[in-house]
Amino acid sequence: MAGHFRQNYVSNSYPDLPQFSGFMKPCRFEGEVQNVEVHGSIPPEINGTFYRVMPDPKFPPFIENDAWFNGDGCVSAFRFHDGRVDFQQRFVRTEKFEREREANRALVGKSPCKYRNKYTDIVSFKTRTTANTNIIHFNGNLLACKEDGLPYAMDPDTLETLGLWDFEGQLESATFTAHPKFDPETGEMVCFGYEAKGDGTPDVNYYTFDKNGKMRENVWLVAPVVAMIHDFAVTENHVCVWYAISSETYKSTQVIFPLIPHTCSLERMKAGGEHWQWDPTIPCYFGVLPRHGPKSEDVKWFRSRNAFPGHVANAYETEDGQITIDLPMSEQNVFFWWPDKDGNAPAPTDLCSQLSRFVFDPRTDDMDLPEPLILAKADVEFPRIDDRYSMTKHRYCFMNVMDHNMETNFAAIGPVMGGGYPLYNALGQLDLSTGEMKKYFVGGQSMVQEPVFIPRSKAANEGDGYVMALVNRYETMSSDLVILDARRWELVAEVKLPLRLRAGLHGNWVDASDLAR
Repeated sequence: MAGHFRQNYVSNSYPDLPQFSGFMKPCRFEGEVQNVEVHGSIPPEINGTFYRVMPDPKFPPFIENDAWFNGDGCVSAFRFHDGRVDFQQRFVRTEKFEREREANRALVGKSPCKYRNKYTDIVSFKTRTTANTNIIHFNGNLLACKEDGLPYAMDPDTLETLGLWDFEGQLESATFTAHPKFDPETGEMVCFGYEAKGDGTPDVNYYTFDKNGKMRENVWLVAPVVAMIHDFAVTENHVCVWYAISSETYKSTQVIFPLIPHTCSLERMKAGGEHWQWDPTIPCYFGVLPRHGPKSEDVKWFRSRNAFPGHVANAYETEDGQITIDLPMSEQNVFFWWPDKDGNAPAPTDLCSQLSRFVFDPRTDDMDLPEPLILAKADVEFPRIDDRYSMTKHRYCFMNVMDHNMETNFAAIGPVMGGGYPLYNALGQLDLSTGEMKKYFVGGQSMVQEPVFIPRSKAANEGDGYVMALVNRYETMSSDLVILDARRWELVAEVKLPLRLRAGLHGNWVDASDLAR
């Protein structure tokens, strides 16, 4: 039984592996903490809620070496008002969550269980998603998203799950992106789904909703390969997607659709294999589609050399019609736990993603992209901007940074990276007009999660506001929410949670005025 579980074996303990132990041990907490302890002073203009979601398996998995992000979606809400913070947390009541809670055991997967492979499940589900990747606010609802299915709607005030959300019957796609984009001028939500007609299909559905939830655009595309599209980019006139033809960072067939070179094979899945497999032989595709009034034949698939595209910072068009897109790029397979067909994968300690900029003409017939410009020679991910400048030219970018010159006690933190969770020991602020990178070190036995930006006011200049991020405190096995003044790049407040929050994926700030509307 070493190294795996028997098919009918039900364990009451989690595997003794990095992705299930230490700081990454599942939390499984639901409840509220009023008036959370605060060190420092929360600026009065911070008035609203920071929502974030983490994968948190309610029950031990059927096999030990499951991916760390294959847990049930658990949503946290940090509610800021009058210089105080209240905390609330609840699981998303997905079909999987409810059925497993009734059975009091895990139901997804059997030995050998595979990520996103329904053919290895013990029981069948109408929808298999765990809704654990991103949490957004749109038209009065929270939407808990994972790119393998439709989102689940939740009440922003109570975190009660309202049910699977198909936008009142308007959605044709079987899937919904974990990274929709919002037009700051119109409130339009720009979306897509890949494998949109089911597992292993090359179909991509691009669609948009106005601020009231009415569908506007709806067009179907066929990608050059069946690959992961985790994130995408939108400009005022074009949408882009990228496919990483490999395991996960495709963030891609995004408008700009980048294709991550992790590819899917239905035959492999039916034989009990992995959903994703890295393919080092294919290019990283960038699909470009007109944002308004597109037709299926309008999409162009540009090619860059094989690489792993990360989360998009932003994209915009220049006056001469050139597209600029900024995102981290890695020379290697960031999702190393999904190797290539020969079992080759990089060591996690060798991975490095650098913030890169592609500039190209969408009107050209030359499908080979020029080499990107490296904007920051540092290992970075989870870039965010001042969202008021989304889809237009931006100056500031905020991100997670791993700086090995800082005095981090990696031995005390433990082998978290071996479980696949990325480690970052600083928050970075990059000024693209000067190239200056400011860093805030979170401590010798700490790691930081994805940041969000909060403007000082609706009329504040770009980048004038606050950056907020959760910090993993390995020494005390607890979590703090740090708040930096972006203008001075100094800590102004630290929210001290009396508990530990497992590594999450994404979250967003929602101003109190938007919640009221």
